[in-house]
Amino acid sequence: MMTRTLVVAPVGQDGPLICNLLTKSGIRCMVLPSSAATRVELAAGAGAVILAEEALNPAEIAAWAAEIAVQPSWSDLPIIVLTVRGAVDRENQRRLLQLQPLGNLVLLERPVRPETFISTVRAALRARYRQYQMRDYLIERHLAEEALRKSEKLAVTGRLAASISHEINNPLASVTNLLYLISRSASLEESRAYSEIAARELARVSEIVTQTLRFYRESSKPRAVHVTQIVNSALVLYQARLTAASILVEREFEECLPIIAVAGELRQMILNLIANAADAIGESGTLRIRVADAHEHSNGSRPGIRLTIADSGSGIEAEVRKTLFEPFVTTKPDTGTGLGLWVSSEIVRKHHGTIQVKSRAQAPFSGTVFSVFLPSNPSEHAPNDPPLAEEPVREPVPSLTSA
Repeated sequence: MMTRTLVVAPVGQDGPLICNLLTKSGIRCMVLPSSAATRVELAAGAGAVILAEEALNPAEIAAWAAEIAVQPSWSDLPIIVLTVRGAVDRENQRRLLQLQPLGNLVLLERPVRPETFISTVRAALRARYRQYQMRDYLIERHLAEEALRKSEKLAVTGRLAASISHEINNPLASVTNLLYLISRSASLEESRAYSEIAARELARVSEIVTQTLRFYRESSKPRAVHVTQIVNSALVLYQARLTAASILVEREFEECLPIIAVAGELRQMILNLIANAADAIGESGTLRIRVADAHEHSNGSRPGIRLTIADSGSGIEAEVRKTLFEPFVTTKPDTGTGLGLWVSSEIVRKHHGTIQVKSRAQAPFSGTVFSVFLPSNPSEHAPNDPPLAEEPVREPVPSLTSA
């Protein structure tokens, strides 16, 4: 169906004669009674369309132009128009201008030699075949990217499960000990004090479970969200890991207006950046997170928020930074999937934001800063191709001030 040629020639026997000529040359074709019927048939796929000029009045040209305007990005339907012979005068020029909205257009003046006609159709079909190849490639790439995103989400789930098990185990162990102490208490006051501590520990478990369920049950549709709330919920899930590693968390949160975003996707991006920072620090370091109202550096007219996550870790080598946001690039070959930052950058791009990185891998002033700008409303003033590369980050970070 993709390589067939649709023919519209409503006068005389032109349609059947054209189709007979194409069939003898090994080209599949289909004769249709009108332009309108041809446009309906396009839904099943076509390699090229042959239109006799007499089938095109101003209304039909407008209808074809509307059909062409909604083609997918990979498509550029070849249209061959068989014109009548005539002198090069103002009337011919006017008709030519009328046909320009048809897009990928080839004009053949009748009578046309069969060899020229067949050659033109074959050239159109070859070009169309390459377009369908591009379509298939784009579909395959989309499916592959979706598989990678699901793979990374499973990896995030595994990392969260490990962190949550530690987070929940500690307060549950405390509750177990407190219940034992309550059973051995000598007075009601002592039992009441132990029970209050146990209630606080159970509340902590409930908060952890609530934040975990929020990550997996949030709406997939954009809505008004507060980035500071998402950051705080992410830190709750990693609190035990950060505490065990003696990582000091410094928060600098301004009172920011909400932005329109998909909360679950932002949470995944923030969790990934925090986890990477913790991995880079290892033991005894500082993780600084800042959220503030901002305007995009490269486009001062776009209001939004800027999220900065800085660590005093080992830093990222210059060679790795060049491809940091590509799939399967990782600074943790033993444990990393190489998909986290790629997925994070895709989430930022989906929200029409920008993500930038600055890093230094030389001691004693090593560390990394990720700066994410998210517009207040992604549908307004969105850039065509937001930068996803190493660029200057203008947020002050203690561990990197001398970098």
